Amino acid sequence: MTALTLSTAAAPGLRADAIVVGVAKGSGSKGALVVAPGAESVDKAYDGKLASVLETLGATGGEGEVTKLPAPSGFKAPVVVAVGLGEVPEKDETYGADALRRAAGVAARALTGSKKAAFALPVEDAEDIGALAEGALLGAYSFTAYKDAGETKGKKNGKDAKAPLAEIALLGGKPRDKAYKAELERAVAVAEELNRARDLVNTPPNDLDPEAFAAVATAAAKEHGIKVQVLDEKALTKGGYGGILGVGAGSEAPPRLVKLSYTHSKAKKHLAFVGKGITYDSGGISLKPAGHNETMKCDMAGAAAVFAAVVAAARLGLEVNVTGWLALAENMPSGSATRPGDVLRMYSGKTVEVLNTDAEGRLVLADAIAKASEEQPDAIVDVATLTGAMMVALGNRTFGIMSNDDAFRTSVHEIAEEVGEASWPMPLLADLRKGMDSPTADIANIGDRMGGGLVAGLFLQEFVGEGIVWAHLDVAGPAFHEGAPYGYTPKGGTGSAVRTLVRLAERTAAGDLG
Repeated sequence: MTALTLSTAAAPGLRADAIVVGVAKGSGSKGALVVAPGAESVDKAYDGKLASVLETLGATGGEGEVTKLPAPSGFKAPVVVAVGLGEVPEKDETYGADALRRAAGVAARALTGSKKAAFALPVEDAEDIGALAEGALLGAYSFTAYKDAGETKGKKNGKDAKAPLAEIALLGGKPRDKAYKAELERAVAVAEELNRARDLVNTPPNDLDPEAFAAVATAAAKEHGIKVQVLDEKALTKGGYGGILGVGAGSEAPPRLVKLSYTHSKAKKHLAFVGKGITYDSGGISLKPAGHNETMKCDMAGAAAVFAAVVAAARLGLEVNVTGWLALAENMPSGSATRPGDVLRMYSGKTVEVLNTDAEGRLVLADAIAKASEEQPDAIVDVATLTGAMMVALGNRTFGIMSNDDAFRTSVHEIAEEVGEASWPMPLLADLRKGMDSPTADIANIGDRMGGGLVAGLFLQEFVGEGIVWAHLDVAGPAFHEGAPYGYTPKGGTGSAVRTLVRLAERTAAGDLG
């Protein structure tokens, strides 16, 4: 993990591999390049002509842009790295938190393989330090567990794999200021757990089946004082968890339901987070077509996000009780697999006619939501890579939010936007419920094709306890990024929804959500 420190030192005298500065697009018709605050001493060393030099090299200040140039004479660092921040803020405004996160993430990725860098980026207050720290740690992430495992016949595996940037000094910070230190510590806790979620999503399914996932969660829970309970296939059968068992019936790796309970003696509210944890999704008997299976190790990203959020809440000592439910199963076709047309009796007692075994996530979530409802939490939030329909509606970078309470849906959306996670509120249209009517069971697991993401939300709503506020986050798009890295988002698992869940827990602890 990249080490972070706060520093009041001046950039010219710092021993580092690089000094990172921010640049932005100026306002007006010409849009001249502007050197962002924090880099004054660096600009002075270029006789106030840093912007001109960078423009000569083709820099525009655009978001995500990186330009490297030799450091001025007298600097102890050999290189200056200019990273684009996008548009210059309007008068009396500052660079937004996510602009700082993205810039820090881009810089950290650009300096992969380096030992130390000093970030001379804009800092107005402690929250800016938190944003820069979070962005830097998320941007420095890499998953190399299967690339640099050692040497074979004198040749190093993964010869192109480089270590992440080892150390970052954040200039403009106040090392002795409680607020600055608290923001740094928060960023480290959240980023470390989010990156652990990314590791889980990126781990191949032959190494991460439900039992292995449960073992990881158990070890982390014990480390951070979280109570853990794991229901194996025998306990699930005894408890009547027909949804989880039905999805896992075709796999040699049996399912698990993991309960993580973080409690605080001063807590006045209780949140329940429920995560879809399909460690591999073949579609079951309703097999996915060719070309759609290769990334299905990511179908447990919801459970990974819930796991990370509960551990982060414990590390931060939040004054709120948070229970995480990880509904873990592997969806495989075999002679013992659930068939289209089978009827499952769920934990709640409802019966479900399975018309499509590839609509399995809602089945495991339904059991976990029903179980979570028994504890009468103040709110339930489930997170799932649930439907391709949500990706059709919102693209690959935005998750949908559905809820049985409009005010709560709005709050979750605002929180997500605040922490830099793109989201959009979606309706639960009552007329779509009829499409799930079944002549055989209480409900079918699929309904109308059009509005499929909303249909899935309506299905889950059926299993929420009476009077309990609930929200559903469909992260099918942003949970796994198949393109080139951008900002602080890597290729592969992203940790989508972790920061939203943590901030929701913080707001609840502070009494800001009623």
